[in-house]
Amino acid sequence: MALTPDERERYARHLLLPEVGEEGQEALRAGRVLVVGAGGLGSPCALYLAAAGVGTLGIIDADAVELSNLQRQLLHATDDLGRAKVESASETLSALNPDVKLVMYPERLTASNAPEVLAGYDFVVDATDNFESKFLIADACYAAGKPYAHAGILRFGGQAMTVLPGESACYRCVFGGPPPGPVPEAARGLLGVLPGVIGTVQATEALKFLLGVGELLTDTLLVYDALKMTFRRVGVKRDPGCILCGDK
Repeated sequence: MALTPDERERYARHLLLPEVGEEGQEALRAGRVLVVGAGGLGSPCALYLAAAGVGTLGIIDADAVELSNLQRQLLHATDDLGRAKVESASETLSALNPDVKLVMYPERLTASNAPEVLAGYDFVVDATDNFESKFLIADACYAAGKPYAHAGILRFGGQAMTVLPGESACYRCVFGGPPPGPVPEAARGLLGVLPGVIGTVQATEALKFLLGVGELLTDTLLVYDALKMTFRRVGVKRDPGCILCGDK
């Protein structure tokens, strides 16, 4: 279906790009992206995906908004304290772009519900903040054959990587398995602006995938240092002995 006059005006800057144009914008409108987590990484990612005109945007998160979230989680405001994050996220995203279909899941992604949830999406964004969820997403996306954008942030640094299951290095190829024991509370400090940088990298990867343009961050770990203001690309390889995607 051709773009409407309102869509042409809303996405005018996209239409000027030869790599996007009308055909590309229609591809974005037909695209379906799931964002796992409506917090620091999920906020900027979801905002930019909605603004870009991704047709269906799913967000899964079981948490409620807390005061300590507001230093970095831009989907939520002070008046949202105590509300389910998916509720405030839906309200914010609808106000930004009412044409986007929002699918909200007020629950955690688990091994039990992942196959059903992931089935309806073209691309997945790992916007979680704990190792358990990250390894679950890696395993579930591999099983479902769903490409996804990984990211992790801590203190003044972050990293991002895109995985095409069965083609590129997966999360377990690079990181193996979860570290033993919980992360100490003192090690969970985070510069508030940091997830904005890394979350928009994830959104960019999702848009590039839907458009079929550019080079994805496959077999590459993009490492960001906010204190030095540097980005560094670290090449990674698929591990033939990986317990998830290896030869055996």
